[in-house]
This record gives sequence, C-alpha cells and structure tokens, in this order.
Amino acid sequence: MRILFLAMPGAGHVFPLVPLAWAFRSSGHEVLFGTCGEGLGHASGAGLPVVDVAPGFRVRDYLGQLFAQRPELPAQERAAARRHSVHFAVTLFAPVSRRMAGDAIRLARRWRPDLVVYDELGAVGALAAAAAGVPGVLHDCGFVRTRPLWQGFRQALLDLYEEYGLRAPAEPAVTLDPAPPSTVPEPDGWSVRYVPYSTGAVLPDWLSEPPRRRRVAVSLGTVTPDVEGPGLMQRIVGVAAGIDAEFVLALGGRPVAILGELPPNVRACEWVPLNVLLTTCAAIIHHGGAGTALTSIAAGVAQLVVPNGADRHITADATRRRGIGLVAEPDELDTALLQRLLTDHELRVAAAEVRTELSGLPAPAEIASRLIRWR
Repeated sequence: MRILFLAMPGAGHVFPLVPLAWAFRSSGHEVLFGTCGEGLGHASGAGLPVVDVAPGFRVRDYLGQLFAQRPELPAQERAAARRHSVHFAVTLFAPVSRRMAGDAIRLARRWRPDLVVYDELGAVGALAAAAAGVPGVLHDCGFVRTRPLWQGFRQALLDLYEEYGLRAPAEPAVTLDPAPPSTVPEPDGWSVRYVPYSTGAVLPDWLSEPPRRRRVAVSLGTVTPDVEGPGLMQRIVGVAAGIDAEFVLALGGRPVAILGELPPNVRACEWVPLNVLLTTCAAIIHHGGAGTALTSIAAGVAQLVVPNGADRHITADATRRRGIGLVAEPDELDTALLQRLLTDHELRVAAAEVRTELSGLPAPAEIASRLIRWR
C-alpha cells in the first residue's frame, strides 16, 4: 500500500504522525509526507521522504503578517482558548490548508495513495483524500475532541472542493485518538497509544547518570518562546532557585545564552529528546502542549501546566481533571506550588495509573495493521 501523510508545518503536527508513518514503513508499505516550511525539516529529520506542497510558505511569516494586519487577533485567540473554543483555529489555519491545497491535490492525484492520514489542523488532507478517491484518516494530536473542528474546516474550504470538482466527505473515514480515555469525556474514534517522538540527538553524559536529587524538566515547546518571549521561562528559573531540586530547561532549539546566568541548580539544553529526559525526572513544568502532556503521561511524571492559548487550556483541564497535574497562571508560580508538585503523593499515584492505561492502548503498529485490513 501507499500511505500519504499531510501535516501542518510545525513540530506539534508532524511529530505525532511519525510513529504511525514508521509503523507502515516497517511493515513494507510506501510512505510519503507532504508539508511545507518548518515541517519539511521535521519530516525529513525523521528519515521520511517529504514533498514541499507550498514552496516558500512559512507559517511564522504568515501569522506575523496576519497579526500585523489585524492586531486584535492575538487577544481574541487567547480569549477563545480560555473558553475552550476551537473554532478560532479555523480562522487562523484554514488559510494555511488553502495555500497547500493545489500542490497537495496534484501530489495525491500523481502519487495515487491508498490512504491519506492528516493531523487535526491539516484539513488539506481531507481534500487530498477526496482528490485521490481514497479514505482520509484524521489523526488527533491531543485532548481536543475534533469533530466540531473538522466540520469548521470542511465548511471553510467547501469552495475548494467545488473548484477541484471534489465531493466533500461528511466526516473523516477514521479518527485516531491518542488521549487516554480517562482523560477525556469520550474517545474520539479509534484509540491509539501515544508513542513519544521528538527527533534523535546525541545525549549529554549527565543524562545517563542517576540524578543526585529530584529532577524537574521544564519545557515551553517550540512555539511559545517565540510568541511570548523568555519571560515565563525566566520566572520559572527565579522560583526554581529556591527549591531543593535540579531543574533542566529544554529550550526547543533556542540558544542557551538567551537566559543569561542560571542558578546552580538549573541547567539548560538547546535540544534534548523530552521522552529521554523525563525518564530521569520526578515532574515537569510545561505550557500545555498536547505532545508535551502526552509524553509526560507516557513517562508517568507529575505535571504543572501553565497554559497560554491554542488548545493548551483544554490540555491543562484534562490533566487537572484526571488528577495527574496542577494548573497555574504565570503569576501564581511560587515556591509553595513547586514544592507541592514534588511532594503531592496523589499526583504520582494518578500519573502511574494513566501511564498504565496509555501503555495498554493499541500501538501504532497495531493501528497500521488494522487500517490495512480495514482498507
């Protein structure tokens, strides 16, 4: 079989698809990625062939121009995120699918896949599946229940279906859901085990040694530092200085020098695979990225979530509701909160339960086999 993967150009959208792509590839099937901009390096870095379906397009440039033209949008997006409204994502990202559509449709018609898999914002995948006349599989990235989001994208892109002579599907043929069922109101289709992927790396020597005291990972993802600046990370560092624990800052590819001099109990890494780091940690502080939260669940560590937009408030509420994490605003970060993160026994019990739950879900290899039989 041939499986075409289409993803929005960002680590948070490419990385969740990689384990399934390799599950197909390891079974002897042909796999091809279509993305653009920042996503090209993420897909090729995973050892997968990739086609640029929007040459010259970069999401960060597009969003920068959009927010410059409509300066009210960032505040509106943050307000929508606090209401758990996902429809603002359609406003921001339907134009990205629109930009990718022409080349993606031509790629699908030329390469003739048997199946198209796409991420929750990659509505262009449904267009490509319709163009190829094959099922489209929606791969959720986290805790958002994606049916309303998918319908919003479908409505926003109906004119493209008409332009290319395509029949718009009523819903995805299959939806794959990586969220452990106990963390969400109801499963969103077929459950799939989340297998962490965040590229390979040469590991530092200290990471292979047992930590001398409790270790806490800190990650704000690959987008938040660019949007929000270093302020949140600096506040975390300031509070961490007063805690008897080691803090490791995973900077998502940004240079260590941006934070200046650090306290003795804080070290920074330009890039480190988060899943590897978390095997040595007791807890993590993060921004509410779905991939970060799911990687933390896979490691069975307690979480402190400081959400700041997009789907991150939904992620934060999922962790709090299930009892595997705490949630705070930036100005609520203090010594007492971090002490609770490290000492709350109930957080650790719940984290261990959900880790076991996640490990019992069908692995990507099982899902790949099921999709092949289903197809």
